[in-house]
Parts: sequence; C-alpha cells; structure tokens
Amino acid sequence: MNNSVRNTARLIGAGLRALLVLTVVCGVVYPLVVTGVAQAAFPGKANGSEVSSHGKVVGSSLIGQRYDKGKDKRGNPVPDLRFFQPRPAAGLGSNRANGVNTGYDLQISGASNLGATNTDLVKAVKERKRWVSETYGVPEAKVPADAVTSSGSGLDPDISPAYAELQADRVARENHLPGGTVRRLVERHTDARTLGFLGEPRVNVLELNTALKDLVHGGGKG
Repeated sequence: MNNSVRNTARLIGAGLRALLVLTVVCGVVYPLVVTGVAQAAFPGKANGSEVSSHGKVVGSSLIGQRYDKGKDKRGNPVPDLRFFQPRPAAGLGSNRANGVNTGYDLQISGASNLGATNTDLVKAVKERKRWVSETYGVPEAKVPADAVTSSGSGLDPDISPAYAELQADRVARENHLPGGTVRRLVERHTDARTLGFLGEPRVNVLELNTALKDLVHGGGKG
C-alpha cells in the first residue's frame, strides 16, 4: 500500500514538474522569442500591416474596407466615387447592400458558396456589371471579373490593375485632378506577381486611396 502511494505521489510530482516546465517554455519563453524575432525582422507585418495617414492609423493593408458617403432612402450604402472602390464583399452572412458592394464586416469572413449557375449569384453579377458600366462609362464586356465577384475571404484588400484603371478617370473628375495624374498614381501602386510568378498583379485599395487623399490635400501634384 505504501509503495502504491509513493508511486502515485512520484507520478503526480513528475506530472506537475512537466506541466510547470512546459508552461514556462511553451507559454512564456517561446511566445517571447517569436514575438521578439517578429518585431525585429518584420515589425510592420507583426503589428497588423497598419496603414497610416497624417499620423493616424486608417486600416490594415490586409483587410478591405468600404468607401461610402452615406446611405440612400432605403438604407443602402452609397459608394463615394471620389475614392477607388473595392471588389464586392458578399461573404458568409453579409447583407447585400446595393448589389455592388456589401459588408466588409470583420466578424464575418468567408465565401458566399454560391455556384456559378446559382440564380442569385447570376443576378447579383449582372446588377454589379450594369452598375460598374453605367458609373464608369465602359461597355459591360470590359468590366473585369473582380469588379463583380467577391473573394473567397470576402475581405480582399486588392483589386486588379484593370479595375483600378477603369475607375481612374471618374476618380480624377470627382477630385478635380488630371486623369494622367491619377493613372500614374495607379501605376505606382500596382504590385507585380510575388517572386515574379506567384499570383497576379494587384492594387491595394487602401494604400491607393490613402495616396489619393494625400495627393488631393497636397494640391493635386503628382
């Protein structure tokens, strides 16, 4: 009986020591080392890839956001055409706003899971294509796919260079800027494929709109 008690006590003691050591190593030392390396080597990414304007954080380059100027009589957000618009955000559980851009709700991330033949998806794409065509004065056949479809996450921060260029002239007019100036701004904020072959060229909407704001406030030189 005594041996049994001693063995049990020894096992409990060994378990407690292992718990203490692993707690210190995995719960304290490892997080501190990883955090320290991240802050030293990748401080921007480690802190959420924040984008700042005039000393104020305006968002993260990893998360898309809306650019609206209020709501219409039905309560639907009205896109602010002074800014470049992101791709639709019709993710899981999000509410369709005006058939063009939806939520970008940070608490909801995911695809709509609607198939290519789904009637709701087909209708939404047609509505968005019509809106983009009428708003930016281009034929529906020239509207890029990312202008009318959401991403898998529903929070995509990027648009294609084609969609950005399509919006450039309207954005220029809304801000009383030369069209060439805004198009050059788009070119400067167009990122190439990662490592030259991964993914597609892209434009970060938040970074582009932040630069656009600075351009407008700086007198339109660029």
